[in-house]
Amino acid sequence: MHIQVNLFATLSRYKPAGGTKEALTMTCEDGATIQELLVQIGLPMEQVKLIFLNGVHAQADTVLRDGDRVGVFPPVGGG
Repeated sequence: MHIQVNLFATLSRYKPAGGTKEALTMTCEDGATIQELLVQIGLPMEQVKLIFLNGVHAQADTVLRDGDRVGVFPPVGGG
């Protein structure tokens, strides 16, 4: 199945070399979770703060479906 993945802010460095600002299109097995997809990308889970699936807050153990859109944000600092 094919999943669109957007990595925001500092997580964008995990896109493949030469990647653009557009979403990644990833292929994964049926029944894969968001966490399995992020591990496939090489993204350390400790750097993930928020995950959105099709625009709705989701957990890393959520099972994906073909055509899903995943957005991933790091912790944000500042003040």
